[in-house]
Amino acid sequence: MSTAFNYIVIDQGTSSTKAFLFDSNGNILHSKKSKHTLIRPKPFHVECDADGILNACRFLFDEMMFASGDIPVKKVGLAVQRSTFLFWEKEMCKPATSALSWQDSRAHAITDELSEHEDQLWDITGTPLSAHFGGPKYLHLTRHNPELMKKVKKGELYFGSLSAFLSQAMTGTPGIDDSIACRSLFYDIHQCTWSNWALDLFQVDKQILPPLVSVQHNFGNVFNSGIPLTCVIGDQQGALIGQAGLVPGNIAANFGTSGSVQFNVGEKPTVMDGLISSVLFSDNIKKIFMVEGTINACNSLFYHLEDMLDIPHEKLKWHKRIKDTKTEGIFIPGFAGLASPYWEPGSDDILINLNINEKDEIVRAGMESIGFLVNDIISRLLPIIGKKPEVLTTSGGGARDPLLQFIADLTGIKVSHSAMK
Repeated sequence: MSTAFNYIVIDQGTSSTKAFLFDSNGNILHSKKSKHTLIRPKPFHVECDADGILNACRFLFDEMMFASGDIPVKKVGLAVQRSTFLFWEKEMCKPATSALSWQDSRAHAITDELSEHEDQLWDITGTPLSAHFGGPKYLHLTRHNPELMKKVKKGELYFGSLSAFLSQAMTGTPGIDDSIACRSLFYDIHQCTWSNWALDLFQVDKQILPPLVSVQHNFGNVFNSGIPLTCVIGDQQGALIGQAGLVPGNIAANFGTSGSVQFNVGEKPTVMDGLISSVLFSDNIKKIFMVEGTINACNSLFYHLEDMLDIPHEKLKWHKRIKDTKTEGIFIPGFAGLASPYWEPGSDDILINLNINEKDEIVRAGMESIGFLVNDIISRLLPIIGKKPEVLTTSGGGARDPLLQFIADLTGIKVSHSAMK
């Protein structure tokens, strides 16, 4: 009798959802991707359709089950974009609002209003006060939608991450894992509970939040299949773990729609100026923490340049276009705002010593902006790393040779690429 098992991993990202079927040795047997679009109804507003993403997850799960054939699937794991938040009905698990993308910064006025509390909030949560995160989005939505607020007061809704909505919709059991709960601005990184002080600051009743659970946890059976969902994790945390990041002291970078440089600090959280402290992994025995610098514009930067420079998508091919291009110019991607370590809200792009007609040079300068931010993040990490790392392992669709070589030249660190994106 065969004892072989397969595993399904769903990777839900900013622009697409991917699913992978693995065998018990970690080999990919089958994969498929479903793209989705972001909705930008007005400046600073960036939304996605949570129900559409759920349907993509269901379709991809069915596809992986079919591909597995006679070999049973033992477990399912889910990695999800992190700072995308929404309201949904507790009972029916139906979205009550659009999902506000991590790119959405409509709540910037609220962060200005609460700025006097920023240092204390950062000390408690390990996360800066920014419109990208959950608390300001909660306040903005409830202030601008009286009918929504009525349902909130009646206790009919949950507010939480896209991952929490998806896991409840897939299994019927509410819960938010603590690797993504960190992005709410409600999570006390030291006590690993909801912070009453932060909840009061954002005028949040704890009853509206899904229960906190570990990353590795039995969330329930997926789509009534009898197969348990046993892991829900932030996509960037998943990228670090995939590069042997569970070992304290490991550092890695991932370049997707956004980017991230992450350092495993072990079983005690470390809060650092300019950077984010998060749960990297947790189970019912322990928690492992990381310090992270995020970059808002990686692959999304090149989509932005396509529009800005009127270059068709199929012709940009930035990694080929700039291979032999040099520039003395500087491009600051203000359109998405600057995240770590500066935390500046969205504004106009800044071009220094660049001619708008020199398209390849602008694309090169855009790519270099990513490398400069990586260098700035690593410089901020040095006090806890102790010395410059020997190797920076990278992953993601944006981890192309010109960028990796530029980072290596700039930092003096050997840069490698993982076997998988």
